[in-house]
Amino acid sequence: MKKLIIYFSLSNNTKKAAEKIQEITNADMVRLEPITPYPDGYSNYVPVTQKEFENQTHPALKTQLPDLNDYDTVYLGYPTWNGQVPMIFHTLFDKYDFSGKTIVPFTTSASSSVAESMPSVKKLAIDSKVTDGFRYNNDDVQLRKFLSDK
Repeated sequence: MKKLIIYFSLSNNTKKAAEKIQEITNADMVRLEPITPYPDGYSNYVPVTQKEFENQTHPALKTQLPDLNDYDTVYLGYPTWNGQVPMIFHTLFDKYDFSGKTIVPFTTSASSSVAESMPSVKKLAIDSKVTDGFRYNNDDVQLRKFLSDK
């Protein structure tokens, strides 16, 4: 079975992590995008994302995934926001069935540990096997070590 990387990135930090994982694993890769784009710039999109959390808004997805039946492992990449995965992942799990998949979370964050966001990943991926997660901080040696255990 094949591996798939699904990531969401506004600042391109998570995109960089996803590309590194793709180099190492040769997994297929898909970038999540909402139908309504977030505003450019951190100070402009933070208020929008705060409202999404407050209102439990699941932003509509522009992205279409390939047939998930072709994959057994999904690397899930996201920036940690409010100690959680961004709300767009709620939409992803509403729309697609990840039952029986192995979910390998990876995050990028200036200060949050991956442990902070793991409860939100496990809640979304309740019918999946969720592995330990990884916080990418540009340490490719640590990333390779993490991936070699998966």
